[in-house]
Amino acid sequence: MVSLSKQILSNPTPGLSGPDGKPPRKPKWLKMKLPGGDGYQELRQIVDHHELHTVCESAKCPNMGECWSRGTATLMILGDVCTRSCGFCHIETGRPPILDLEEPRRVGEAVALMKLKHLVITSVNRDELPDGGASIWAQTMQAIRQRSAQTSIEVLIPDFCGDEKALQLVLDEKPEILNHNMETVPRLYSVVRPQAKYEQSLELLRRSKAQNLTTKTGIMVGIGETDDEIDALMQDLVAKTTTEFGSCDILTIGQYLQPTREHLPVARWVTPEQFVQYKRQGEALGIKHVESGPLVRSSYHAEDQVLRLNATSTA
Repeated sequence: MVSLSKQILSNPTPGLSGPDGKPPRKPKWLKMKLPGGDGYQELRQIVDHHELHTVCESAKCPNMGECWSRGTATLMILGDVCTRSCGFCHIETGRPPILDLEEPRRVGEAVALMKLKHLVITSVNRDELPDGGASIWAQTMQAIRQRSAQTSIEVLIPDFCGDEKALQLVLDEKPEILNHNMETVPRLYSVVRPQAKYEQSLELLRRSKAQNLTTKTGIMVGIGETDDEIDALMQDLVAKTTTEFGSCDILTIGQYLQPTREHLPVARWVTPEQFVQYKRQGEALGIKHVESGPLVRSSYHAEDQVLRLNATSTA
C-alpha cells in the first residue's frame, strides 16, 4: 500500500492517532449491531445455497447486522475478486476466476425466494473483460424480472473504464435506480481510487440522468477531504450540464472506516451534527434526497429512499 505521506496528498490532518501511536477508539455514535435473528439466518441460507456473494460481507459493511436481520442484503455479482486496488476497500484484489455465466440465473432464483420489494446489486470491477462485465449485468436484471417482476432494481455499477457501449447495455435495462459512487473528492482520487477518474464517474451519472433514470451516488468522509471540497463535489453533482436537474437525485454520505491497517487511515471522525449539515446543504443545492450519517453506506435504507422519492414526486 502507498506510503502515508503519499496517501494524504498534503492534507493537513494525515490520520488520527492516540498517545501510543495507535488509532483511537471509535466514537460512541459508531456502534454497530451484531448479526443475528431469524431474518439474518434465513438470508444467510439463501445466499449460501445459491452460491452468491454480498458486498455486506466482502466489504465488511458496518450495517450488516441491522440490514440482514431485516432480510435485506446487497448482492455482489461477477465474483468476489476485484481487478482494482482502491485504498479504502476491503474486497480482495487480484486476478478474478473464470466468468460464471450461470450467476444471473442463480441471482434471479434467489431474489424470487427473498420476495423483495427493492433489491440492490453491485459488482467488483472486471477490467479484464471486453465489456467490463456489462453483459452479465444486463442478463442479471433480465433474470430477476423474469422471476420477480414486483422487485424494483437498484444497480451500483462500476465505471466500465469509460466504455459508453458497455454502460449502455446496463442503461437499456432501465433499472429503477442507477447508482455509481464518486467515493471522494477529486484531490484524493489518486490514492482512494487510483484506477478511476473523477470526471469519468461524473460523466457516467450525467449520461444516466440524460436517459431519464433516477441517479444516485455516494461518498465517504473522514478520509482526508475538507468540508469545502465536499461542497464543491455537491456543486458538481447539481451542475445543469445535461438536464435541468443536474446529474444526481440521491446522495449518500457516510464515515470512512479503515478496514485493516493496510488501508488508508481515518483522518477525522465526522460528528453526527456535521452529517445533518451535509444533508441540509445538499438538499438546499437541489439534490432530491441526501442520506447522511456516520454509518450510512450506499445501500443503507435504499428501499426507504425509493419510497421517499416516490412520495415527493406524487405530492
